[in-house]
Amino acid sequence: MSRTVVTRARLLLGVLLLGALATAAVLLGPAVLGALRTEGLPLPGGPDCTVETSDGVVGLDRAQAQRATTAVARAARGMAAPDTSDLDDAVLQRLAEGPDGDAGPVLSCRGSAATDLPREELTATGLTPRAERVRTEMTEVFGEQSLGGFAPGGVGQGHGGDSTHYDGRAVDVFFRPVTEENRREGWILAHWLVAHADELDIQYVIFDDRFWSAHLARGQWHPYDAPEPANEILRHLDHVHVDVLGGGPA
Repeated sequence: MSRTVVTRARLLLGVLLLGALATAAVLLGPAVLGALRTEGLPLPGGPDCTVETSDGVVGLDRAQAQRATTAVARAARGMAAPDTSDLDDAVLQRLAEGPDGDAGPVLSCRGSAATDLPREELTATGLTPRAERVRTEMTEVFGEQSLGGFAPGGVGQGHGGDSTHYDGRAVDVFFRPVTEENRREGWILAHWLVAHADELDIQYVIFDDRFWSAHLARGQWHPYDAPEPANEILRHLDHVHVDVLGGGPA
């Protein structure tokens, strides 16, 4: 069989498969799409972000996810929040309270790592301009926080050998001691960072035995394997780690 015939056959099969999915969606309705999203399968033209609520998975575009996470963060501080009248109350409740009976990830956003960013030098704070912008934006929304992982002139120890802290590209935000309430507060920040990842050129968010990566297009949270499982610091149980893309040659 010639290569042209094989290619045409594959294209025909793809068209038939898409047609079958579309027919199923029409016949069975949103339940089909909801079930697929619940399993973490990306759909063609699907939402940028999803929130797992008690009523099922709700899709959001990135602007909605940014407003929702900002509203929850500001409301927790008793501050005026952006308008969320177009959003499902279940989304805001789940972002504020976390999963039933426990703290944990409920919001995911598709990853997209820019490849055309310039490499940056450290600023006076010991952070690159991109990392400094993340710190500034966090402070504006969350107020003064307990921060670490950077210092004027940079840091040269205290982290793994290839840590982005040494490049001035990472910030740690501490939530100590490790309690359920502090974990919930940490997840409010972690969700806000993921919702704003494209805008702020965020590469990784790590917290509470989970990590999110801009390099993984599906944008799900994944288990984080700490080098020392008994160490709550290395497991990122007491702090949210966020770092930004480095830029320069790929």
